Amino acid sequence: RRERGLQGGRSALRRLNSEAGVCSAEVSVGLGRQAKEQLVEEVQLHQKEQEFIDGLVAKHRDRPGMLLSILEEIQENQPNKYLPMAALDYLSGKIDVPKAQIYSVATFYALFNLKPQGEHTICICRGTACHTRGSRSLLERLKLQLGIRQEEEEAGADKMSATTPDGKFTLRTVACFGQCALAPVVEVDHVILGHVNEKSLEREIQAVRKGKRQ
Repeated sequence: RRERGLQGGRSALRRLNSEAGVCSAEVSVGLGRQAKEQLVEEVQLHQKEQEFIDGLVAKHRDRPGMLLSILEEIQENQPNKYLPMAALDYLSGKIDVPKAQIYSVATFYALFNLKPQGEHTICICRGTACHTRGSRSLLERLKLQLGIRQEEEEAGADKMSATTPDGKFTLRTVACFGQCALAPVVEVDHVILGHVNEKSLEREIQAVRKGKRQ
């Protein structure tokens, strides 16, 4: 009787394991399909974008600074002013330059963005002159004002880039604007502001929010 009980228990256990394995396989297949579909969506480049890049390659081929010029125009053509990885992949094949080399150029120059940017950009200088005149306080104050959390930052306080959840603002730091006499310096939508303090910066951001900035 005891042996029968043990055999019955083993059979039930094998049956449960078998059913669990089938369920697990079905879940894995389902997740695999979802991941694959998502990956295809991420790397897919629309026909119009391919044709645009083809035109840029033909326009700049064999000219000095070809890669920089093409990357700049690709970024400017994007609504969110960044370089999609799919575009870099496609460009790599068109000009026969390794993707790693293109990526290294895109990450070296501060003007290029690898993530979608906000409607408005704010850059705070972290150079020595600006730092000694309070740019760190401006940065921290602005992060609070815009609601940027620590986990949304790409790097530390001295080198960071973060976009607000609503996509309205991108806050970045730069090493130096070369405007040390105006320290601390902040750039708002490509306009340099000098001798900025917390109150003047807050007024500037409010004006941008309300669309009243000249």
